[in-house]
Amino acid sequence: MTDSDLREVQKPLKAEYEDDPEAAKITMSATGEQHDDARSCSVDIGRAIYEAELHEGTGGPGTGACSGDLLLGALAACSQLTAQAVAENFGEDVEVSVEASGDLDLRGTMGIAEEAPVGFEEIRLETTVDGELSEETAEALERYTEQYCVVFQTLLDPPAVETEWRFE
Repeated sequence: MTDSDLREVQKPLKAEYEDDPEAAKITMSATGEQHDDARSCSVDIGRAIYEAELHEGTGGPGTGACSGDLLLGALAACSQLTAQAVAENFGEDVEVSVEASGDLDLRGTMGIAEEAPVGFEEIRLETTVDGELSEETAEALERYTEQYCVVFQTLLDPPAVETEWRFE
């Protein structure tokens, strides 16, 4: 897709959302269901099914993605796609790659050290842009990518999480 193609695809969507803000509000969902092995599951997002398993450091087989991998993958994908879209909307022909990494202390999730947090203690995001950009455009690319990346912004300012348990 060229930069003009993306702008043309987004143009009627932006107009619709400006005219009808409710049309821009969506609900996304994912469902995790256990496999025969309690150490793995499938995650259905309605358009695709992904496999997930416990990390090998917590007793998983170590052959597939764990939930931490999927979180980092979502961050890398969202950041890359957002940066590429921003660059295309600026009319820039660049290639963007993003690496997300994070640090965990598995003692937290294993419940063996109260002082160890459950979850990532630090997440790093490294973006590489291959192509010629002016300093002003490079700064704008960084600013707008971080501003409009859904996963990045969700991690920076987490929403309230509501839980519901049903026992059948």
